[in-house]
Amino acid sequence: MVNVGLQVRLEAKPGKEKELEEFLRAQLAYALGEPGTTAWFAVKLDAKTFGIFDAFPDENGRHAHLEGEIAKALGTVASSLLAHPLAIEKFEVLAAKLPGSGEVPDSLG
Repeated sequence: MVNVGLQVRLEAKPGKEKELEEFLRAQLAYALGEPGTTAWFAVKLDAKTFGIFDAFPDENGRHAHLEGEIAKALGTVASSLLAHPLAIEKFEVLAAKLPGSGEVPDSLG
C-alpha cells in the first residue's frame, strides 16, 4: 500500500541530456536498497525533460528517501546537469494499482 509520494521534474542543461539520463538510470540501485520506497520511476518526458516519481507507504519512508543516497547524488550534480533548480513536490496517493494488489475494494463493487 502507498499513501504518499514525490515527483521531481528535471530539465537538462543544453548538451547534458545524455549525462542526466545516465545519471537517473544509475540511481535505480539506490532505490532498490530503500525498504521504505514502494515504487520508484525515472522517466524521460521529452528530449531535455526528465522526472522522478516515487511512492511510499508513509511519511517515514518518504522522509528516509529525501535523506537518502539519491537525494544526496542529485544535490551533487544539480548545478552541473540541470537548467533549473530542483522542484520537489510532495503528494498524497488517493488510489493505486500495484503488483499483487488485485483485490477490488468494497467501495468499487
